[in-house]
Amino acid sequence: MSKYQLIIMRHAKSDWSEAGRSDFDRPLTNRGIKAAKQMGKWLKHKQFRLDRILCSPALRAKQTCHRVVNELSLPETEVYLEPTIYDASCNDLIALVKQYSKGINTLLIIGHNPGLDQLLCNLSQYPPPVDYSGKLLTTAALAVLDYGNSAISVNAHEAQLRYLIRPKEL
Repeated sequence: MSKYQLIIMRHAKSDWSEAGRSDFDRPLTNRGIKAAKQMGKWLKHKQFRLDRILCSPALRAKQTCHRVVNELSLPETEVYLEPTIYDASCNDLIALVKQYSKGINTLLIIGHNPGLDQLLCNLSQYPPPVDYSGKLLTTAALAVLDYGNSAISVNAHEAQLRYLIRPKEL
Protein backbone atom coordinates (compact mmCIF):
# COMPACT_ATOMS: atom_id res chain seq x y z
CA MET A 1 0.00 0.00 0.00
CA SER A 2 1.11 3.53 -0.74
CA LYS A 3 1.73 6.19 1.86
CA TYR A 4 0.08 9.56 1.31
CA GLN A 5 1.71 12.76 2.57
CA LEU A 6 1.29 16.49 2.31
CA ILE A 7 4.44 18.51 2.99
CA ILE A 8 3.99 22.18 3.85
CA MET A 9 7.08 24.39 3.64
CA ARG A 10 7.47 28.07 4.32
CA HIS A 11 9.95 29.98 2.15
CA ALA A 12 13.41 30.57 3.63
CA LYS A 13 14.63 33.85 5.16
CA SER A 14 14.28 36.76 2.77
CA ASP A 15 16.14 40.02 2.42
CA TRP A 16 14.44 43.21 3.57
CA SER A 17 17.49 45.47 3.07
CA GLU A 18 16.54 47.03 -0.29
CA ALA A 19 13.94 49.72 0.48
CA GLY A 20 12.45 50.07 -3.02
CA ARG A 21 12.03 46.36 -3.70
CA SER A 22 8.48 44.97 -3.70
CA ASP A 23 7.51 42.22 -1.28
CA PHE A 24 6.98 39.86 -4.23
CA ASP A 25 10.54 40.41 -5.49
CA ARG A 26 12.49 39.97 -2.25
CA PRO A 27 15.36 37.45 -2.63
CA LEU A 28 16.72 35.04 -0.04
CA THR A 29 19.47 36.07 2.34
CA ASN A 30 22.62 33.94 2.62
CA ARG A 31 21.10 32.41 5.75
CA GLY A 32 17.94 31.63 3.75
CA ILE A 33 19.91 29.94 0.97
CA LYS A 34 21.73 27.79 3.52
CA ALA A 35 18.49 26.86 5.31
CA ALA A 36 16.70 25.92 2.08
CA LYS A 37 19.57 23.62 1.11
CA GLN A 38 19.58 22.15 4.61
CA MET A 39 15.87 21.33 4.41
CA GLY A 40 16.33 19.77 0.98
CA LYS A 41 19.09 17.58 2.41
CA TRP A 42 16.79 16.57 5.26
CA LEU A 43 14.05 15.54 2.79
CA LYS A 44 16.61 13.57 0.80
CA HIS A 45 17.97 11.86 3.94
CA LYS A 46 14.42 10.84 4.91
CA GLN A 47 13.95 9.54 1.35
CA PHE A 48 10.80 11.47 0.52
CA ARG A 49 9.57 10.85 -3.02
CA LEU A 50 7.79 13.99 -4.18
CA ASP A 51 5.17 13.50 -6.88
CA ARG A 52 4.28 17.16 -7.30
CA ILE A 53 5.59 20.49 -6.03
CA LEU A 54 3.45 23.62 -5.85
CA CYS A 55 5.33 26.86 -5.33
CA SER A 56 4.43 30.49 -4.95
CA PRO A 57 5.81 32.61 -7.81
CA ALA A 58 7.31 35.11 -5.32
CA LEU A 59 11.09 35.26 -5.74
CA ARG A 60 11.95 34.05 -2.21
CA ALA A 61 9.65 31.02 -2.60
CA LYS A 62 11.04 30.16 -6.05
CA GLN A 63 14.61 30.43 -4.73
CA THR A 64 13.71 28.20 -1.77
CA CYS A 65 12.11 25.68 -4.11
CA HIS A 66 15.12 25.73 -6.43
CA ARG A 67 17.48 24.83 -3.54
CA VAL A 68 15.21 22.01 -2.36
CA VAL A 69 14.74 20.59 -5.87
CA ASN A 70 18.52 20.67 -6.45
CA GLU A 71 19.20 18.79 -3.22
CA LEU A 72 16.65 16.15 -4.22
CA SER A 73 18.01 15.96 -7.79
CA LEU A 74 14.55 16.57 -9.21
CA PRO A 75 13.87 18.25 -12.54
CA GLU A 76 12.45 21.78 -12.34
CA THR A 77 9.63 20.52 -14.57
CA GLU A 78 8.12 18.88 -11.44
CA VAL A 79 7.44 22.36 -10.04
CA TYR A 80 4.10 24.10 -10.66
CA LEU A 81 4.22 27.85 -10.03
CA GLU A 82 0.82 28.62 -8.60
CA PRO A 83 -0.02 32.35 -8.32
CA THR A 84 -2.79 31.69 -5.78
CA ILE A 85 -0.22 30.63 -3.13
CA TYR A 86 1.12 34.17 -2.82
CA ASP A 87 -1.08 35.90 -0.25
CA ALA A 88 -3.28 32.78 0.04
CA SER A 89 -5.83 32.28 2.78
CA CYS A 90 -6.31 28.90 4.40
CA ASN A 91 -9.33 28.31 2.15
CA ASP A 92 -7.28 29.16 -0.96
CA LEU A 93 -4.64 26.62 0.09
CA ILE A 94 -7.28 23.97 0.85
CA ALA A 95 -8.66 24.43 -2.67
CA LEU A 96 -5.15 24.00 -4.13
CA VAL A 97 -4.46 20.85 -2.10
CA LYS A 98 -7.77 19.43 -3.26
CA GLN A 99 -7.00 20.30 -6.90
CA TYR A 100 -3.38 19.13 -7.07
CA SER A 101 -3.39 16.07 -4.79
CA LYS A 102 -5.63 13.91 -6.94
CA GLY A 103 -3.89 10.72 -8.01
CA ILE A 104 -0.58 11.37 -6.24
CA ASN A 105 1.05 10.19 -3.03
CA THR A 106 3.22 13.12 -1.92
CA LEU A 107 2.56 16.80 -2.52
CA LEU A 108 4.91 19.60 -1.42
CA ILE A 109 3.63 23.18 -1.13
CA ILE A 110 6.13 26.03 -0.73
CA GLY A 111 4.60 29.34 0.23
CA HIS A 112 3.96 31.97 2.87
CA ASN A 113 2.46 32.71 6.25
CA PRO A 114 -0.07 33.24 7.71
CA GLY A 115 -1.87 30.92 5.26
CA LEU A 116 0.50 27.98 5.72
CA ASP A 117 0.28 28.14 9.53
CA GLN A 118 -3.52 28.15 9.26
CA LEU A 119 -3.50 25.24 6.80
CA LEU A 120 -1.26 23.19 9.07
CA CYS A 121 -3.45 23.84 12.11
CA ASN A 122 -6.60 23.06 10.12
CA LEU A 123 -5.39 19.72 8.72
CA SER A 124 -3.40 18.37 11.69
CA GLN A 125 -5.21 16.05 14.13
CA TYR A 126 -3.62 17.82 17.09
CA PRO A 127 -2.34 21.38 17.54
CA PRO A 128 1.22 21.54 16.14
CA PRO A 129 3.96 22.60 18.57
CA VAL A 130 5.34 26.12 18.41
CA ASP A 131 9.03 26.96 18.84
CA TYR A 132 10.67 28.72 21.81
CA SER A 133 9.45 32.11 20.51
CA GLY A 134 5.86 30.98 19.95
CA LYS A 135 6.13 30.57 16.15
CA LEU A 136 4.84 27.62 14.18
CA LEU A 137 6.32 27.61 10.67
CA THR A 138 9.46 29.70 10.96
CA THR A 139 11.27 30.56 7.71
CA ALA A 140 12.29 27.38 5.83
CA ALA A 141 10.40 25.17 8.29
CA LEU A 142 8.51 22.22 6.93
CA ALA A 143 5.69 20.07 8.22
CA VAL A 144 4.91 16.56 7.02
CA LEU A 145 1.28 15.55 7.32
CA ASP A 146 0.73 11.81 7.04
CA TYR A 147 -2.49 10.28 5.74
CA GLY A 148 -1.27 6.67 5.93
CA ASN A 149 -2.97 4.55 3.30
CA SER A 150 -5.76 7.08 2.71
CA ALA A 151 -5.47 9.67 -0.04
CA ILE A 152 -4.49 13.24 0.86
CA SER A 153 -7.57 14.95 2.23
CA VAL A 154 -8.58 18.50 3.10
CA ASN A 155 -10.89 17.35 5.90
CA ALA A 156 -10.13 19.25 9.10
CA HIS A 157 -7.98 17.52 11.72
CA GLU A 158 -7.61 14.29 9.76
CA ALA A 159 -3.84 14.15 9.14
CA GLN A 160 -1.18 13.03 11.56
CA LEU A 161 1.69 15.50 11.93
CA ARG A 162 4.68 13.22 11.35
CA TYR A 163 7.39 15.92 11.37
CA LEU A 164 7.66 19.62 12.06
CA ILE A 165 11.27 20.55 11.28
CA ARG A 166 12.80 23.99 11.64
CA PRO A 167 16.30 24.77 10.34
CA LYS A 168 17.52 25.90 13.79
CA GLU A 169 16.55 22.50 15.19
CA LEU A 170 18.74 20.53 12.76
